[in-house]
Amino acid sequence: MPAAYQKLLEQTSDTLRIQETENLSLPDELELQSIWYNGLFGREFTTIHGDQVRIKQFGFWNRSAGPDFLHAAIEINGLVKSGPLEIDTNSTDWEAHGHQSNPAFNDTILHVVFQNGPHTHFTRTSEQREVPKVIIPRDIIEKALNHPPIARTTAHPGRCSHPLQFMEGERIDTLMKSAAKHRLQYKAGYLAHIRETHGSDQALWFALAQTLGYRPNKVSMTLIAQRLPVRYLVQHSNISTALLFGCAAFLHPDIHEKAPEDSRQWLRELWDTWWQHRIDHELSTERQIPWVMSGIRPVNHPQRRLAALALVCRHWKAFRKLSTQPRSLVKWLSELEDPFWSHHYTLTSKKSERKLSLLGKDRIQDLLTNHILPLQILEGQPSAWDYYLSLPAPSTNEKVQKAAIRLFGKRSDSANFLKRAWQHQALLQIYQDFCLQDDSDCDECPFPEQIMQF
Repeated sequence: MPAAYQKLLEQTSDTLRIQETENLSLPDELELQSIWYNGLFGREFTTIHGDQVRIKQFGFWNRSAGPDFLHAAIEINGLVKSGPLEIDTNSTDWEAHGHQSNPAFNDTILHVVFQNGPHTHFTRTSEQREVPKVIIPRDIIEKALNHPPIARTTAHPGRCSHPLQFMEGERIDTLMKSAAKHRLQYKAGYLAHIRETHGSDQALWFALAQTLGYRPNKVSMTLIAQRLPVRYLVQHSNISTALLFGCAAFLHPDIHEKAPEDSRQWLRELWDTWWQHRIDHELSTERQIPWVMSGIRPVNHPQRRLAALALVCRHWKAFRKLSTQPRSLVKWLSELEDPFWSHHYTLTSKKSERKLSLLGKDRIQDLLTNHILPLQILEGQPSAWDYYLSLPAPSTNEKVQKAAIRLFGKRSDSANFLKRAWQHQALLQIYQDFCLQDDSDCDECPFPEQIMQF
């Protein structure tokens, strides 16, 4: 089924009108580092001098000053080297950040950048040693980021709404199921790549963290999961909550004094535990993880999201087992409780008389739709696709709404194509592959003509 949508994409790829910008729009450096660590830019590269480089080990995040990753290992022209690895957005950043005169960077084994300037810049240490440099090719960056060239479109019926207005509902269903399955395969490939790089447990840990950080704090939660691997936390389960909150910089010496009386003892113990282990885990000021606090509902506060991550971590064995049983996983996650967080919005908030869910329905379904089910379907688990099709639609977001308006216009039964989660996923895929790839405001988009032949 996904082959039909893939064929449609191939037929239209040469005619989509894309206005390529001179410089690729990149996320901030911290997000680029996180994507690199997940292995999504690949393992094999060519240096600016033509040497072949293979990443054997991505290393560990640096907690303090110096190169971004420590204890990395690379193979360059058959010779294995181990040591620090530095990642910068631009080729000029090595000198702009003063690394060329900083002895802390003298042992760097590889310099990875994403944009090259008009002039050639060599990476040299304070000892005048040239560090091998890799410039990640644009096509690899675009594939890893999966960012369309256009950030947004207007919400009005597109040219494709005319042929779709007269198309039978069954044919539209077939088109959308093909698009949904294509999206699933992409997600499964993404997850399989992370699993190959870091192992199945850590890939599942990343998936949970990304889900809990949904939208504003997705990168921040991923960074926490990368800096504190689940295997380590499971081995130190008695201090895992303190490590997560401490690494997130949510704990400070007098935090218990700012809390209500009934929370002070618990917070004091949390701080004391962190204090005993902070020397091994605390991030320096320049390495601290950024959190978005504004515009977030209290029930979705980053501290509550982190608490949910910590709670699942303490029950990791059960979570891992249930990750292959979607129906049981939904029940288990929806019933999660914590003596503190089932009644508090933040570490220092007053106790809520109303019981608060640790994971809401939308977060649980997002975990299934974007992480759990794609891998199960790719692995050929027979019931996974049917279960995926049965999932009800989550809240309609802005992109889904725009896509529905563009595709279905004033079609009287358009609501029928928004009832299920898979339909939302299909609309998001079509919106990304066509609406956000065309800068002619529909005039030159080939999708309307192609769907008439679908």
